[in-house]
Amino acid sequence: MTDFIQVVTTVASQDDAKKLAQAILKQRLAGCVQIVGPVTSTYWWQNTIETTQEWLCILKSRRGDYPALEKAICDVHPYEVPEILATSVVAGYPPYLAWLGDTLVTDVS
Repeated sequence: MTDFIQVVTTVASQDDAKKLAQAILKQRLAGCVQIVGPVTSTYWWQNTIETTQEWLCILKSRRGDYPALEKAICDVHPYEVPEILATSVVAGYPPYLAWLGDTLVTDVS
C-alpha cells in the first residue's frame, strides 16, 4: 500500500473540468488531473432517474491531503452534491510515485 490516492469527480462540461483541474493543481493538491469525456452518467437524483453527459476528472493525490483536496473541489464544483470518491493506490511504478510525491504540497495546515 502507498500513501497515494486517486480521487474522481464529475462535472457538467469540459470548461468546468478544466477550471477544477487548474484550481486544484495551483494549490498543489494533485500532481495530475486527467479529464475524460464526455461520459454518460445515469443516476438517481431527487427520486428520479437522470441521464446526462458529464466530464470525469481523475486526480492523483496523497491520502493525507484528502481533506484539503475535498474542500478545494467543493469550493469550485458547480454541483449541489458533487461526486467525490477516493481510492487507495496499492502499488505503482516507483519513479512515477516519486514524481507524484515531489509535486504535492508538503504541509496543508
